[in-house]
Amino acid sequence: MPRVQNARMNSEAEYADRQRLIAALGEPQCYPHPARRVRLIETHISWVLLAGRHVYKIKKPLALGFLDFSTLEMRRYYCDEEFRLNRRLAPGLYLGTVSVGGDFDHPKIGAQPAIEYAVKMRRFSANCLMDRQLACGEITPQHIDSLAATLAQFHAALPTASDSSLGSFAAVRAAVMQNFEQLQVYTGVTELKAETEAELAARAPVFERRRAAGCVRECHGDLHLGNIALIDNVPVPFDGIEFNPALRWIDVMDEIAFPVMDLMHRGRADFAWRLLNCYLETTGDYGGMAVLRLYIAYRATVRAKVAMIRAEQPGLKPRAKNILRRAGQSYLDFALGCLAKPQPALIIMHGLPGSGKSTFAQAALEHLGAIRIRSDIERKRLFGLASLDDSRQILGTGALYTSEATVRTYARLAELADCLLASGCRVIVDAAFLRREEREIFRQLAMGMRVPFIIADMTADMRVLRARVHLRQERRQDASEADVAVLEKLAQAQEPLAPEERAMVLEYTDNASFWHALEQRLAEAAPR
Repeated sequence: MPRVQNARMNSEAEYADRQRLIAALGEPQCYPHPARRVRLIETHISWVLLAGRHVYKIKKPLALGFLDFSTLEMRRYYCDEEFRLNRRLAPGLYLGTVSVGGDFDHPKIGAQPAIEYAVKMRRFSANCLMDRQLACGEITPQHIDSLAATLAQFHAALPTASDSSLGSFAAVRAAVMQNFEQLQVYTGVTELKAETEAELAARAPVFERRRAAGCVRECHGDLHLGNIALIDNVPVPFDGIEFNPALRWIDVMDEIAFPVMDLMHRGRADFAWRLLNCYLETTGDYGGMAVLRLYIAYRATVRAKVAMIRAEQPGLKPRAKNILRRAGQSYLDFALGCLAKPQPALIIMHGLPGSGKSTFAQAALEHLGAIRIRSDIERKRLFGLASLDDSRQILGTGALYTSEATVRTYARLAELADCLLASGCRVIVDAAFLRREEREIFRQLAMGMRVPFIIADMTADMRVLRARVHLRQERRQDASEADVAVLEKLAQAQEPLAPEERAMVLEYTDNASFWHALEQRLAEAAPR
């Protein structure tokens, strides 16, 4: 990286020169390809020129503490970095760094010597952006699952940080607290700052453990919904952070917190919890839930800061400034709410294969804002298998379902549930729980942690169960490997709920009154 030559805001004259350049680049003849007209989009740190089938992104000559684009040399370096980093997730969008030659009043894209540099991209419609698609009601659960799978695969392939300062508690605290330097004009900032500091202090050991465990990686760094586009109906993240390594060498849980926050703030908490659960089931990183609330609040505070910086830049009309300021305040209010005291609870499933346990658990996690742990997935993870791997072909028939393997699986489920409850989560354990001994372990766990405990009992006629299990086996799109023979065996061996357990059951009906009743039960005192 080039040496930082100027840590202050560039002169007004130099900034004015760049504004002349941007105005001149509004002429189609500046480009080496057809462009009937050129459209300008301005962000708090960039000018983005849409010309024909391409986009040219030019960095503003700014130094803002968290970034420094103050020299031409640095702007070229960061254009190259933007290209390198974003090609990882969006290779079809990023085309390279190009020079801007000529002079400020008569520029030419691709000419030398360079007076400026730009990142060249393939153009796509702004209507493809995920935030706009969400507002139009076009985002589906399949889009959410696809995004979660993309992020899980992306994070798994990234190198871990070798620099011990990256992702350390000191680094996290510095990044989080730096936001407040530019937010003093907003209501509630003092309270939010105090709550943030308290949460940071409480989680300090967790940050260090996660860094040591390799959870800090060179991520995207700015993964809000406006930086994800639907390309050929597939969510494609773009526009990651290039300007500050410390803001992209982050905990992977910090990364996933951004789209989760954005979905929640936009009124789609169901999608947020679906995204989070799909990601966690793929990665197994349930320990990251201990720091998620802090990261969600942090990401909301980042959005507030961005809105404030943009509101104070020249050229905006009063109405636009007010819209940005109100948006900033909304994000701050949301951040403060994220740091409120959590209300953990424990729900366990009960039922034979095909009874609808996973279907109910999916609906419940989206309604309640909960984390689901699936026995079928965790059982395979214990043996080094992916969720859709066929254990019979890899380990041999029955190897995954011995009594010893089942005991190990329920012990792992209890360990994860304990960890998640301690982090303040509502937890759904999606397992059969056909033996009373298995159910009792989790009832005792809930009692020990003084959290509400509910058994979701799922039943269906055996003919229906056989049909569902057979169909699931044909589709091969689920982690469960139970076939009809296994169903028959379990039906004979199951231990029905005892009368005292029935008091913990809430009968499922797919309507609003059920979810209201469930929320009421979860708000009750912990079991005695």
